[in-house]
Amino acid sequence: MTTVEKYGIIVSYNIKTAECEEHMNKYKKLAMNTIVFAIGNFGSKILVILLTRLYTKNISPADSSTKELLEITANFLLPIFTFSMTEAIIRYGLDRKYKKHEVFTTATVLNCMGLLLMFIVVPILKLIPFLRFIDNYTIMLLVYVCTSSLRSLCSQFVRAKGYVGLYSFDGIFATFLLFVFNIIFISKLQWGVNGFMMSVIASDFLSALFLFVIAGLKNYLSIKYYNKRLATSMMRFAVPLIPTVVMWVITGFSDRLFIRYMHSDVVQLGEDSAGIYGYASKIPNLISMVSTIFFQAWNMSAIMENDSKDRSNFYEKVYNAYEAILVIASAFMIAGVNIISPFFISTKNFKEYGDVYKYTPVLVVAVLFMCLDQFLSSIYTATKHTKNSFWTSFVASITNIILNYFLIPVWGIQGASVATFLSYYVCFWTRIIDARYYIPFKFNGFRSVINTTALLVMCRLMISKPKLYGLFNFILLLFVVVSNYNALMLTARKLLRKRGK
Repeated sequence: MTTVEKYGIIVSYNIKTAECEEHMNKYKKLAMNTIVFAIGNFGSKILVILLTRLYTKNISPADSSTKELLEITANFLLPIFTFSMTEAIIRYGLDRKYKKHEVFTTATVLNCMGLLLMFIVVPILKLIPFLRFIDNYTIMLLVYVCTSSLRSLCSQFVRAKGYVGLYSFDGIFATFLLFVFNIIFISKLQWGVNGFMMSVIASDFLSALFLFVIAGLKNYLSIKYYNKRLATSMMRFAVPLIPTVVMWVITGFSDRLFIRYMHSDVVQLGEDSAGIYGYASKIPNLISMVSTIFFQAWNMSAIMENDSKDRSNFYEKVYNAYEAILVIASAFMIAGVNIISPFFISTKNFKEYGDVYKYTPVLVVAVLFMCLDQFLSSIYTATKHTKNSFWTSFVASITNIILNYFLIPVWGIQGASVATFLSYYVCFWTRIIDARYYIPFKFNGFRSVINTTALLVMCRLMISKPKLYGLFNFILLLFVVVSNYNALMLTARKLLRKRGK
């Protein structure tokens, strides 16, 4: 029995999709995929953010700092020891020139080879002074990376297969499991950081198992499908992405390390401050949530439309809508940060979390530009210029580390927020200039600068809270909405009405 016969629900969706695609232009395809991803991701992302309240209620700021660093360490190890195969599997899996069973098997073999190497290297890392926090969590960290890589491999291949509905459902399923395990291990059993690690490991493993069975991935996995030539090609594509991902992780990692270990006679630093900063970065993830939903659909369209004659026009229209909605969403979040924070941050047991809202506004703008950087990275992925993705990320990371060194001892946690924003902002301007050499599209630089200025003024007002700051912020919010509304609506109408060429 084939996968098609055995899993009729999956097949019926894809047959309809295939038939519709002959009549559906690229804009409507992007819109449809975005809607499907939104349905599947919105609930799951909200649950993840709500978990922040559970963490702040049950885990101290110092332990929260350790939890954050373990998460970041795992994200640091993943691309290195999996050779960024999850990026390669979506790029080659969507390309009709390659056989999908060869893509999945080859990526899996390379992934496993890297993980075996990880078991040798990681135990040595705890000898490094500033990585001593992994000493009591080494085995858990290794298993954490393995289950995360397994889930990513399966989920990205499912997306490359076109099972968008299944991919989105798995997002809800995995997050629901994470939510349940967190309640059991952290809230009920009070296992703290260990409970968090166990929750992620269990949810990722069950999610990967679910995808492997339901999507019939065993039919795509056999050593006879391993293709040495394809492996070489995938490695050439993926390896330059490893330092790219690592650089972004370092950007977040250095913030926590500087706050945790640096000494200052001016401001308070240490484990508690690092924990507070970690949660200040959680609320801006609402912006990242909007971006992720869109980017999952956009990345597929960018790859599939890479050879299109009007791709520059396509990028221009989509970018305008994307930038407008992110700027408007960011303005609303900055203006309402005092209202939003109590929903996600509990101060019942640890009063220190009451200061989180002060550092959120600047991080909102930082996440906005991180999302725009991600959009521009799709150009490098689609055109296979992944080396450019590396060096532009390198510029951002070096900027971040230098600014952290100088700003954190003076401004404390806020210095880390400003350093993060400026590093993403530098990367944005580097990429908006460089990436358009490969796919030229019109960009309104003046509007971008005005939007950024308005958002930063709003940040300043929310942090310092002068007289009538609420009124001034409301006026700036209206300005941002009005100045971006037309760009958003005009582009949206074109995306929905335009017929493919």
